[in-house]
Amino acid sequence: MLSRVPFRRFVATVLGGCALIAAHPTPGHATRAYGRITGVVHLVALTGTALRSGAYPARQVNRKTPDAAEIGNVVVFVKDAPADAELTVTRASISQRDEAFVPRVTAITRGSTVEFPNFDPYFHNVFSLSRALTFDLGRFRKGEKRERVFSHAGVIKVYCHIHSEMAATILVFDHRLYTTPVSDGSFAIDAVPPGSYQLSAWHERIGETTKSLKVVAGEDASVEFALPVVEK
Repeated sequence: MLSRVPFRRFVATVLGGCALIAAHPTPGHATRAYGRITGVVHLVALTGTALRSGAYPARQVNRKTPDAAEIGNVVVFVKDAPADAELTVTRASISQRDEAFVPRVTAITRGSTVEFPNFDPYFHNVFSLSRALTFDLGRFRKGEKRERVFSHAGVIKVYCHIHSEMAATILVFDHRLYTTPVSDGSFAIDAVPPGSYQLSAWHERIGETTKSLKVVAGEDASVEFALPVVEK
């Protein structure tokens, strides 16, 4: 049986539904407005041989915890990315284990919090004299932890007053266009606005290696880095 709804009201209902669909684009449509940066980071020794994973020999009182792969000390980021006014803040953790900071390198967004739990059977005293942030968390024993909010972008070098060989680096960004490569060196940075950029691969001992690239909406911009990291 045909509806008794007047034809004019029927047309208005259909048009209204179409307007709602147009006002809420599908995720695929939104994604095509951005590009993606993909690539790989190779770590090579100056002699031309592949660099072995991990390596920071130092005086140890206890059994050494195996180091993470050296690639974990690399951060890839868009150097000239515009600052993001609405960053998503996170929590990160840098443990103190066997007289070492684990991990040695951490990347976070501005406003995020880093906690420093102590798993060693003796005191640590975490501090930094970096230009972007100066702090001293004081002495604290096993089972305790201290934390700090990082409210300014920059490179923060972290040390221990008691154990001079301990060192870590925190990279604080005022945008979200950064990442750490996975174990095989590959990486991807999603939802990058179209444009020309400087992409940097940063390593704790050699600093930045930068390349230019252009990001096109709906496409991948690929880049490859070879970092000549000297073994320590």
